[in-house]
Amino acid sequence: MKKVIIRKTEELENWRKNINSEINFIPTMGNLHNGHVQLISTAKNDNSNVNLVSIFINPLQFDNKLDLENYPKTIENDIKISFSNGADAIFIPSNEDIYPPNNKNIKFLKAPTELSYALCGLNRIGHFDGVCTVVYRLLNLIKPKNLYLGEKDWQQLLILKNLVIREKLNVAIKSIPTQRDFDGIPLSSRNVHLSKNERKLISFFSSELLEAKKNFQQEKKINLNGIIQKLSAKKISIEYLEHLHPHTLQKAKFEDNISLLAGAIRCGETRLIDHVFLMKRRPIIAIDGPAGSGKSTVTKLIAKKLKLLYLDTGAMYRALSWLMIRKGIDYKKEKKLQNILQDISIVFKSNTNSHQDVYVNNYCVTEEIRTQKISSIVSKISSIKEVRKFLVEEQRKIGESGGLVAEGRDIGTTVFPHAELKIFLTASIDERAKRRKSDKNSKDSQEIDLHTLKELIKKRDFEDSNREISPLIKANDAIEIITDGYSITEVVDKIIDLYNDKIPKETEIK
Repeated sequence: MKKVIIRKTEELENWRKNINSEINFIPTMGNLHNGHVQLISTAKNDNSNVNLVSIFINPLQFDNKLDLENYPKTIENDIKISFSNGADAIFIPSNEDIYPPNNKNIKFLKAPTELSYALCGLNRIGHFDGVCTVVYRLLNLIKPKNLYLGEKDWQQLLILKNLVIREKLNVAIKSIPTQRDFDGIPLSSRNVHLSKNERKLISFFSSELLEAKKNFQQEKKINLNGIIQKLSAKKISIEYLEHLHPHTLQKAKFEDNISLLAGAIRCGETRLIDHVFLMKRRPIIAIDGPAGSGKSTVTKLIAKKLKLLYLDTGAMYRALSWLMIRKGIDYKKEKKLQNILQDISIVFKSNTNSHQDVYVNNYCVTEEIRTQKISSIVSKISSIKEVRKFLVEEQRKIGESGGLVAEGRDIGTTVFPHAELKIFLTASIDERAKRRKSDKNSKDSQEIDLHTLKELIKKRDFEDSNREISPLIKANDAIEIITDGYSITEVVDKIIDLYNDKIPKETEIK
């Protein structure tokens, strides 16, 4: 494809109509650095879409006229950097193109109060309104499939995600982690204004945040006053330093697994923002739903794609049910059951096909636990108080360090109530019966007629939803996905998109 520079909105429209591809959009205000390079190259490597970089210094984002005038302009170098790192087109509009006379076709937007009246919004009045207005304008002109943004401006990223949802825009936001320079400070177009001494002070600020993150991983607590005292001793002017929930920007709570430590300082005329994410354990995805909704297949694929541990809790209940049938154990005798549970070992082992086998007391039961005989009893076994207590404790032990995706019928409500992402995966009874009928691993289901299979599923749903202990219910904060008419790949991709939206990229960096 011929690389082009576009300067007029009419040219942009003609270009867009003549390309036979979706668009990846990377908005910038010029003076490109390695952070922008990473955005452009990430977009290029993600897919085969056309990559469009915009260069426009948005006057609505500046609350200081002098700051706008002094913003570094390096247009020729920006063009060279963009094209050499994967841009197919560059859009360089004028103020009149973006904001035509008489404000024709311009929708001036307000950023959401709950997100904009914190952190930078306290001192940069109207800044995020300007960001929303220009990005909305650019998105409507370009109509991209993907919008690429950096996590360095985390508050801005949250506000633009809110914009996409609020305005019902058909665009996916892709983010990359904060990119840092050789001395640890975030890459920023304003860094060119720093003197040698100012750079040392800002580097000290960033190093304190990174050190706080390191300490938090060991002690699970943060000492804001201690950091402020260290910065003050260096005569660093602190605009703010806050410990917040990463998505609401409200004060962080003790139970928050992932939180945000964000600050802004001033060195001379230069203002720098920086942040780190604090994490007690790696993230957890909890997938609940009725039998036959595709939880196991979907969960396995998600675990593989995200490189997370796959915890098949349903297999644990099935394995225990198999053992009780095999040993002729009367699960109604509670005291006897308690003694038996103490000597049971259920573990998962990867096999040569990169799948997991289930072992009960060192005996592989992977295939035997998927029969209709086990299906008919597992709901009763899983409703026994002693059984649930035993297995929930085992599951929580596995999840102490996080980094897993688990599926079952009470994962998000009982086992991992603080999971970062909760999914309630379901499907109609007709759909689930058809899937069970076509499941080659469920030999008993293939021998049962479809009507009988539907009745069995209805009965199972009723038992699971009405049991006294941990009934099958959708957690209040779970996202329901009805899988009728969707392929497994589509469901998996949807959940991974939700995960990527919830979990900052920085937290996944080893």
